Amino acid sequence: MVEKKSMCSLSNNDALTYTTYLTLPLYIRAHNFESIVIHLTSFKNNNQLIMKLSLTLAAALTAATTTAFMPSSLRAAKSSSLQMALKDGETPIVIGLAADSGCGKSTFMRRVTSTFGGDQCGPLGGGFGAPGGWETNTLVSDMATVICLDDYHLNDREGRKVSGLTALNTAEQKFDLMYEHVKALKDGQSVMKPIYNHVNGTLDTPEKIEPTPVIIIEGLHPFVDERVRDLIDFSLYLDISPDVKLNWKIQRDMEERGHSLESIMASIEARKPDFDAYIEPQKEFADYVIECNPTALDPEDKSTLRVRAIQKNGVADFNPTYLFDEGSEIEWSPSADKLSSPAPGMKLKYTQEKYFGNDVSVVEMDGTFDNIQELVYVESNLGNTNSKFYGEITQAMLSLADSPGSNNGTGLMQTLAAFAIRELYNKKAAAAKLASTKAAASA
Repeated sequence: MVEKKSMCSLSNNDALTYTTYLTLPLYIRAHNFESIVIHLTSFKNNNQLIMKLSLTLAAALTAATTTAFMPSSLRAAKSSSLQMALKDGETPIVIGLAADSGCGKSTFMRRVTSTFGGDQCGPLGGGFGAPGGWETNTLVSDMATVICLDDYHLNDREGRKVSGLTALNTAEQKFDLMYEHVKALKDGQSVMKPIYNHVNGTLDTPEKIEPTPVIIIEGLHPFVDERVRDLIDFSLYLDISPDVKLNWKIQRDMEERGHSLESIMASIEARKPDFDAYIEPQKEFADYVIECNPTALDPEDKSTLRVRAIQKNGVADFNPTYLFDEGSEIEWSPSADKLSSPAPGMKLKYTQEKYFGNDVSVVEMDGTFDNIQELVYVESNLGNTNSKFYGEITQAMLSLADSPGSNNGTGLMQTLAAFAIRELYNKKAAAAKLASTKAAASA
């Protein structure tokens, strides 16, 4: 083990000895992570060394941290003592996420909740199969509550057969109740929320939801009702192109659920009119859109993704991420020696565009990378990432390395969005605390 004295003295050296480099992960596990990163800034003229140190730091941090949404078997093995009560005077922030079914909402929620740290995020009450648990769509941690808006369906599965409407149709949603519940939670009050059982398609006994510092509402219709939109502090939309969506649904429904290709195609075609009418128009209201398209590097390649983070300018407490130079127009092909990428290669872009009449900053990644640890090379050239220390984005990607999109722009843009949400919460919490302090002083 490297002694603390020798580690702290690194800031005075021009290079790091091979022995210390090898034993750095051991030291990291025994000491404060962020204080170690401070020492990296002293190596201003040795970018290669900084990168090596950051990669080692990210790997060690990943090994020492717990990922969110742990498998139920592991969750059951750990004792959970969630402290979900709000602090005095604390107002929850509300995050809205809109997307169609099968577009990666669950993976995105893992990235968001893990960013906040705290106790692991899992089903409310432990979920079905846990002692005293039930079939639930709600996920909770000590910092966040994730509410699935499917719970506000007007009818159960049999009822929709009678009405002849799909779950995408806004006539099948209880928007008044949705608004009442989101408002109550933001006001610090608990609610009795209905449950839509995805297993058997029934509406089950309501469950009690307590307010937490972060409330995330995700589903098909978070931005349809203007009253709900006004309660949302930050809004996101996952925009998946038809070709990509088909590939994803085939993987999920055919490979994982045993559905036939014919049934998948029939389902997509049946949903398309309602998706176009009720779901897609909501992206106009999003502050942050993650757009997934087939690669533009090879027209024959149907699996590689070109992912764009479309970030609205001028949103309170949010500064869009940029590449190299804020406000510029840049196209960059990273060095293959620093970021290995299979065919058709890798290209990043940064542009200023208009999106539904709004000024937006767009960061794009087209291609796949072989080694997540090498992503620190890209990270070092991004600005306004809202990371706490150099290498944190790479660390976050490594912690969910087995999740879909962790080797392409999907995971990167989701991580950047998650960090933006964390920063927005921190800013609003700090502002609320300052206001409370001033009010107490003047009382």
